[in-house]
Amino acid sequence: MRFSIRRNAGLLGPLLLSLFATGAIAQQGGPAPLAYPPAIPAPQDKAFAGTIRLSVDATDTARGIFRVHETVPVAQAGDLVLLYPKWLPGNHGPTGPIDKMAGLTIRSGAVKLSWLRDPVDVYAFHVRVPAGARAIDVDFQFLSPVDAKEGRVVMTAEMLNLQWNAVVLYPAGYYARRIMVAPGVKLPAGWKYGTALDGGSAGPNVTFRPVPLNTLVDSPMFAGKYYARVDLAPGARVPVHMDMFADQPDELVMTPAELQAHRNLVTQAYRAFGSHHYDHYDFLFAMSDRMSGIGLEHHRSSEDGTTANYFKEWDTRASARDLLSHEFTHSWNGKFRRPADLWTPNFNVPMRDSLLWVYEGQTQFWGEVLAARAGLRTKQQALDALAMDADTFATRRPGRVWRPLEDTTEDPITTLRRPIPWRSWQRSEDYYGEGVLIWLDADTLIRQKTGGRKSLDDFAHAFFGVNDGSYVTITYTFEDIVRALNGVVPYDWAKFLHDRVDAIDPAPLDGLTRGGYRLSYTDKESDFYKSSEKARKITDLSNSIGLVIDSTGAAADVLWDSPAFRAGVTVGSQIVAVNDVAYDSDRLKDAITEARAGEAPIRLLVKRGDVYRAAALDYHGGLRYPHLERIPGTPALLDEMFAARP
Repeated sequence: MRFSIRRNAGLLGPLLLSLFATGAIAQQGGPAPLAYPPAIPAPQDKAFAGTIRLSVDATDTARGIFRVHETVPVAQAGDLVLLYPKWLPGNHGPTGPIDKMAGLTIRSGAVKLSWLRDPVDVYAFHVRVPAGARAIDVDFQFLSPVDAKEGRVVMTAEMLNLQWNAVVLYPAGYYARRIMVAPGVKLPAGWKYGTALDGGSAGPNVTFRPVPLNTLVDSPMFAGKYYARVDLAPGARVPVHMDMFADQPDELVMTPAELQAHRNLVTQAYRAFGSHHYDHYDFLFAMSDRMSGIGLEHHRSSEDGTTANYFKEWDTRASARDLLSHEFTHSWNGKFRRPADLWTPNFNVPMRDSLLWVYEGQTQFWGEVLAARAGLRTKQQALDALAMDADTFATRRPGRVWRPLEDTTEDPITTLRRPIPWRSWQRSEDYYGEGVLIWLDADTLIRQKTGGRKSLDDFAHAFFGVNDGSYVTITYTFEDIVRALNGVVPYDWAKFLHDRVDAIDPAPLDGLTRGGYRLSYTDKESDFYKSSEKARKITDLSNSIGLVIDSTGAAADVLWDSPAFRAGVTVGSQIVAVNDVAYDSDRLKDAITEARAGEAPIRLLVKRGDVYRAAALDYHGGLRYPHLERIPGTPALLDEMFAARP
């Protein structure tokens, strides 16, 4: 062992010898471990001396390569630690795409410097700065997947999504807000761009005014060949625009009514929250079947990516139309007001996700409400969306019997949004949809207790409406939420929330019944349900046989302890035949309907790998799809909630 250490140390050179000292042989316990490199400096609230100059060449669209060059000022010789952003706001987890980083080269003048990745924190790089150096030059590439099977595609021949956190290394030891960066990007000739950054020059070599690192990371760029910009707040003192990018120019065309619905979103958000927290705002909106979709919030912008036919199939794609309202709401809830556990001094300090049922759950609530108030969805579509939310947690989450909602807030850290074997049993980020039901419950309770004079809008005004115009983050705690709710109407809000977040209880459906509706099932899909299936390219039979089947005929999801589960069908199983006839989705639906009249099971032939097997589904309940129906003689509080504010 000692020979191996000496041999490797000699090959690695003086830098590594200075970072890794061999340990002495212990008298009784064998060899001591190698010493670690110098500690990574903790972030301090002090100014970084100088400005980092960051330049990104984004012209290699054929291969999806971003080429990065940085000039980083240095104040003294010795160990410098450069960090690649790891804990990303909005992702709520350690998702920095370091696996897409390559070609790291560091120089001082003409001298190429050795570097060492920290053996514990692999997002940290140690480099020995030589005496007399005033700056170092850093070069690397960020490699976009070119196929969705490799990950999220962020560069195509028609457009790109530049997230600055993916193309920057920054010095450890400082708050992100105390590090100044002068960013620039080279775009393909003729491309246009959208971003919240200020002072941008015309392309193709675009430069921006220097900004703090936290502002840079919070200000991504979309750019592309086919581009249109629309004003969503004409004549307003604070501009709001939608910067649209598409695979083809005809996909940018919107009708006057569609434009008005998006303008209404801005108006209705202001009426709900009573404030704004930006000096200008840009929806960065990509409609593409080639670049991967996204929904990610920022203070003065949002990254919104959906399918290419957003406008072309407006009448049949309502399920996708709460994306913009959700991300816009985050400017208030998540960016301006943020859970204290989710605020960190830089991008490499771990986050804690305990209040995501407020950050994301209440945002999901407002996303659905504002979509209806703006006219992005009709009232019926809004009710149908709510029926699907309620159905998910009333029937499709058997895991609620063992796992409280609060624990699902750790999912962005524990699962990193990777596929999991049995989602219905394990649960996965349920604070989104179940959060809608919790905040619906709160809204209707407030309406009931005040005779309709107040609602969750009053909470939003009080909680998010402070410091109008400021985008300096204010953090909050559970106690702050309770205090603000009590300011609207006195009640035991702490117990109300704990009962729904921490306890193992039935799904919180009181908001529906208090709102004048109840969850019911029929054998007919709502148009909204069909829209959701079409957008996801699935056939969703969860409420009958417990199967979700993708467009290839494979099981995309199997509900825990459902008829399909008990018959041994698993995710990935190919449905080959139904009752001895070749599978198609309509044939399977017909078989489910026909089984109501008898006792014979539904017979499936399934293929998993090279093995074929018969699966008998003992189910006779027919097709079941969720709806909301009015409870006669009760106030329709949900109708009032979804109505536009004058």
